[in-house]
Amino acid sequence: MQKIKGQGLPVLAIDLGGTKIIAAIISNQGQVMAREQCLTLADEGPQSVINRILSAIDHLLSLSRIDSSQLNSISIAAAGAINFEKGLVTSSPNLPGWYNIPLRDVVKEKYRVNTFLINDASAAALGEHHFGAGKGINNFIYLTLGTGIGGGIIINGKLYSGPCGSAGEIGHMTIDVNGPRCSCGNIGCLETLASGTAVAREAVRRIRQGEVSSLTEIVEGEIESITAEKVGAAAQDGDSLALEVILKAANYLGVGMVNLVNIFNPEMIIVGGGVAKMGDLLLDPAKQVVRERAFQLPAQAVSIVPAQLGDDAGVLGAAAFAFQQGLD
Repeated sequence: MQKIKGQGLPVLAIDLGGTKIIAAIISNQGQVMAREQCLTLADEGPQSVINRILSAIDHLLSLSRIDSSQLNSISIAAAGAINFEKGLVTSSPNLPGWYNIPLRDVVKEKYRVNTFLINDASAAALGEHHFGAGKGINNFIYLTLGTGIGGGIIINGKLYSGPCGSAGEIGHMTIDVNGPRCSCGNIGCLETLASGTAVAREAVRRIRQGEVSSLTEIVEGEIESITAEKVGAAAQDGDSLALEVILKAANYLGVGMVNLVNIFNPEMIIVGGGVAKMGDLLLDPAKQVVRERAFQLPAQAVSIVPAQLGDDAGVLGAAAFAFQQGLD
């Protein structure tokens, strides 16, 4: 594992997701010194989201009573395909309108401090590697299940980013060639079948077709307000439709994991993100698919475990990434 001890100054880390923005000041020991959170409201477009990021940074600096000159750097973990060298969010299925957005330079120019940009799932993988479930594990895949599905790949103790910095787009492997169209433009991506968005969409579809579920009462008839979290809660209470929807998503998730196991032969697959909070309800059937369909040797070698860092994985990983850059 690469060391992250850099200079004594903290990093201000941002985790930009499709649903929420988390900002935190992180010490070089991985301590969250201060934290802010707000909604992304991605449908309002890139400039509005950027304004919220800048406001979150301003508020966090004010709250902590420090100036940007007292930071090691600012490090941003963003959902989507990242051009690390140019500091661009080149595209993002869960951030509408984000095409070649120079997010790194916008932040750097305002605060006059070294600024880094990394994919959010890759950052979360680094966070789990240094501070969470992947600590001491040199070869693992991190899988985040939320609004979308992302991934991070740790090989020989280092993040594998690929030549363009965009490796790990696990949510956009094709699972069903005849499946639904993904927001990325492809068809049948894992994200369209097993993400939080997919779980909610499937529950809504079935209820609209006339199937009965306690979800209708939970949302007081406002079917469009069904979320994956509500589906999970209904399933925990024994609702049959919710259980079937989650089982279907879990089977697709398991197929995706089979591909990862057969290709990478990882020591571990770490599963994080909001949907992963369903726990064994989701992971147990996915593990069963891996046992049944992956090659026997790598299937026996891999551990599939929940992430440990929760919502802070992204900011902790973004900070670790920044500290590493300071050592290069």
